[in-house]
Amino acid sequence: MSHTIYLDNASGTRLLDEVFEEMRPFFTGEYGNPSSIHTAGATAKAAVEQARERVASLVGSKSEELYFMSCGTEANNTAVIGAARASAKKGRHIVVSSIEHASVANAARALEKDGWDVTVIPADSNGFVDPGDVTRAVRDDTTLVSVIHASNEIGTVEPLKDIATAAREKGVPFHTDAIQTAGVKPVDVDDLGVDMLTLSASSFYGPKGAAALYVRKGVRFHPILHGGVQERGRRPGTENVPAIVGFGKAAEIARRDMDARNARIIPLRNRLMSGLESAIPKLTVNGDRISRLPGNLHVSIEAIEGESMVYSLAKKGIMAASGSSCADKTLKSSPVLAAIGVDPALANASLLFTLGIDTTADDIDVVLDVMPPIVERLRAMSPLWEG
Repeated sequence: MSHTIYLDNASGTRLLDEVFEEMRPFFTGEYGNPSSIHTAGATAKAAVEQARERVASLVGSKSEELYFMSCGTEANNTAVIGAARASAKKGRHIVVSSIEHASVANAARALEKDGWDVTVIPADSNGFVDPGDVTRAVRDDTTLVSVIHASNEIGTVEPLKDIATAAREKGVPFHTDAIQTAGVKPVDVDDLGVDMLTLSASSFYGPKGAAALYVRKGVRFHPILHGGVQERGRRPGTENVPAIVGFGKAAEIARRDMDARNARIIPLRNRLMSGLESAIPKLTVNGDRISRLPGNLHVSIEAIEGESMVYSLAKKGIMAASGSSCADKTLKSSPVLAAIGVDPALANASLLFTLGIDTTADDIDVVLDVMPPIVERLRAMSPLWEG
């Protein structure tokens, strides 16, 4: 194989050259601290604020409603734990879905250990959360509802406007983890009706180590870190100026190129989906086929161990994942697949492809050529295969 085929864009995208060039001066020449009052500090501060405006434009928010953080996990933890703590006098009950990313699910579990009551609402077999379940779950002491915009594993995009409306009609702040959608699909905080939203630069060809939390004006949350007055006192710590600058540039480019990117990626994803279904017996596509992330294809292949498939593909130069990037190194089945009713044996036979802007038709053809023989070889060694 002449080159590596990278189909793991959900776990991290490459840094665009335009983005790196925008970041470059802030590694060397413009290295001031944005909190300093001298000229070097003012230059860094101006760059951070320009990036804030660019990221805010991507999601339709006001710049002063956006807080920069180190990663999506920190932003999700701040939203869930910070909002819950800020409203503890009103009540200690929150609602989350069964298909949340670990950074929301485990934040909810941490609150549970501290005395909060957590209601986990289900998803159906395609990964959809029912807005009616949100309405039924909210109580007088509920202080937050958090439902992911699109699963990083199965790719299902939720009916978020309806879910947010259900929370709003009950007078409860609503947060969504939009890390997989913001910069990939059109996302507007007012159109969606959300009160808090998490996004990350590494999902749309920006740097790792740069994320943001949108918080609608008037929504209360407590910082989970304690220190200085950066980010208007809501997220202390010296800003990662190069990463924030890159975040802003990547957001600007994503806003410009989003439609063109998806016009290329969706047909390639569909070609891969139909090709694998035709070539490999007992292959199941997980997640909704229509309302799903543009580059996402999550499949389960009966009588195959997902990790064995990932390793076999990697030897051929094809990079995929056996689940979410946060679950690959654990021995547990995916909680998301369990939540949508996938049998544990089939859940462990899962493979996640996430296409990106560099994916080509030739890449898809290589995968379709390489995979069936690998599946045949692995199934020949499997005591579970009766084909």
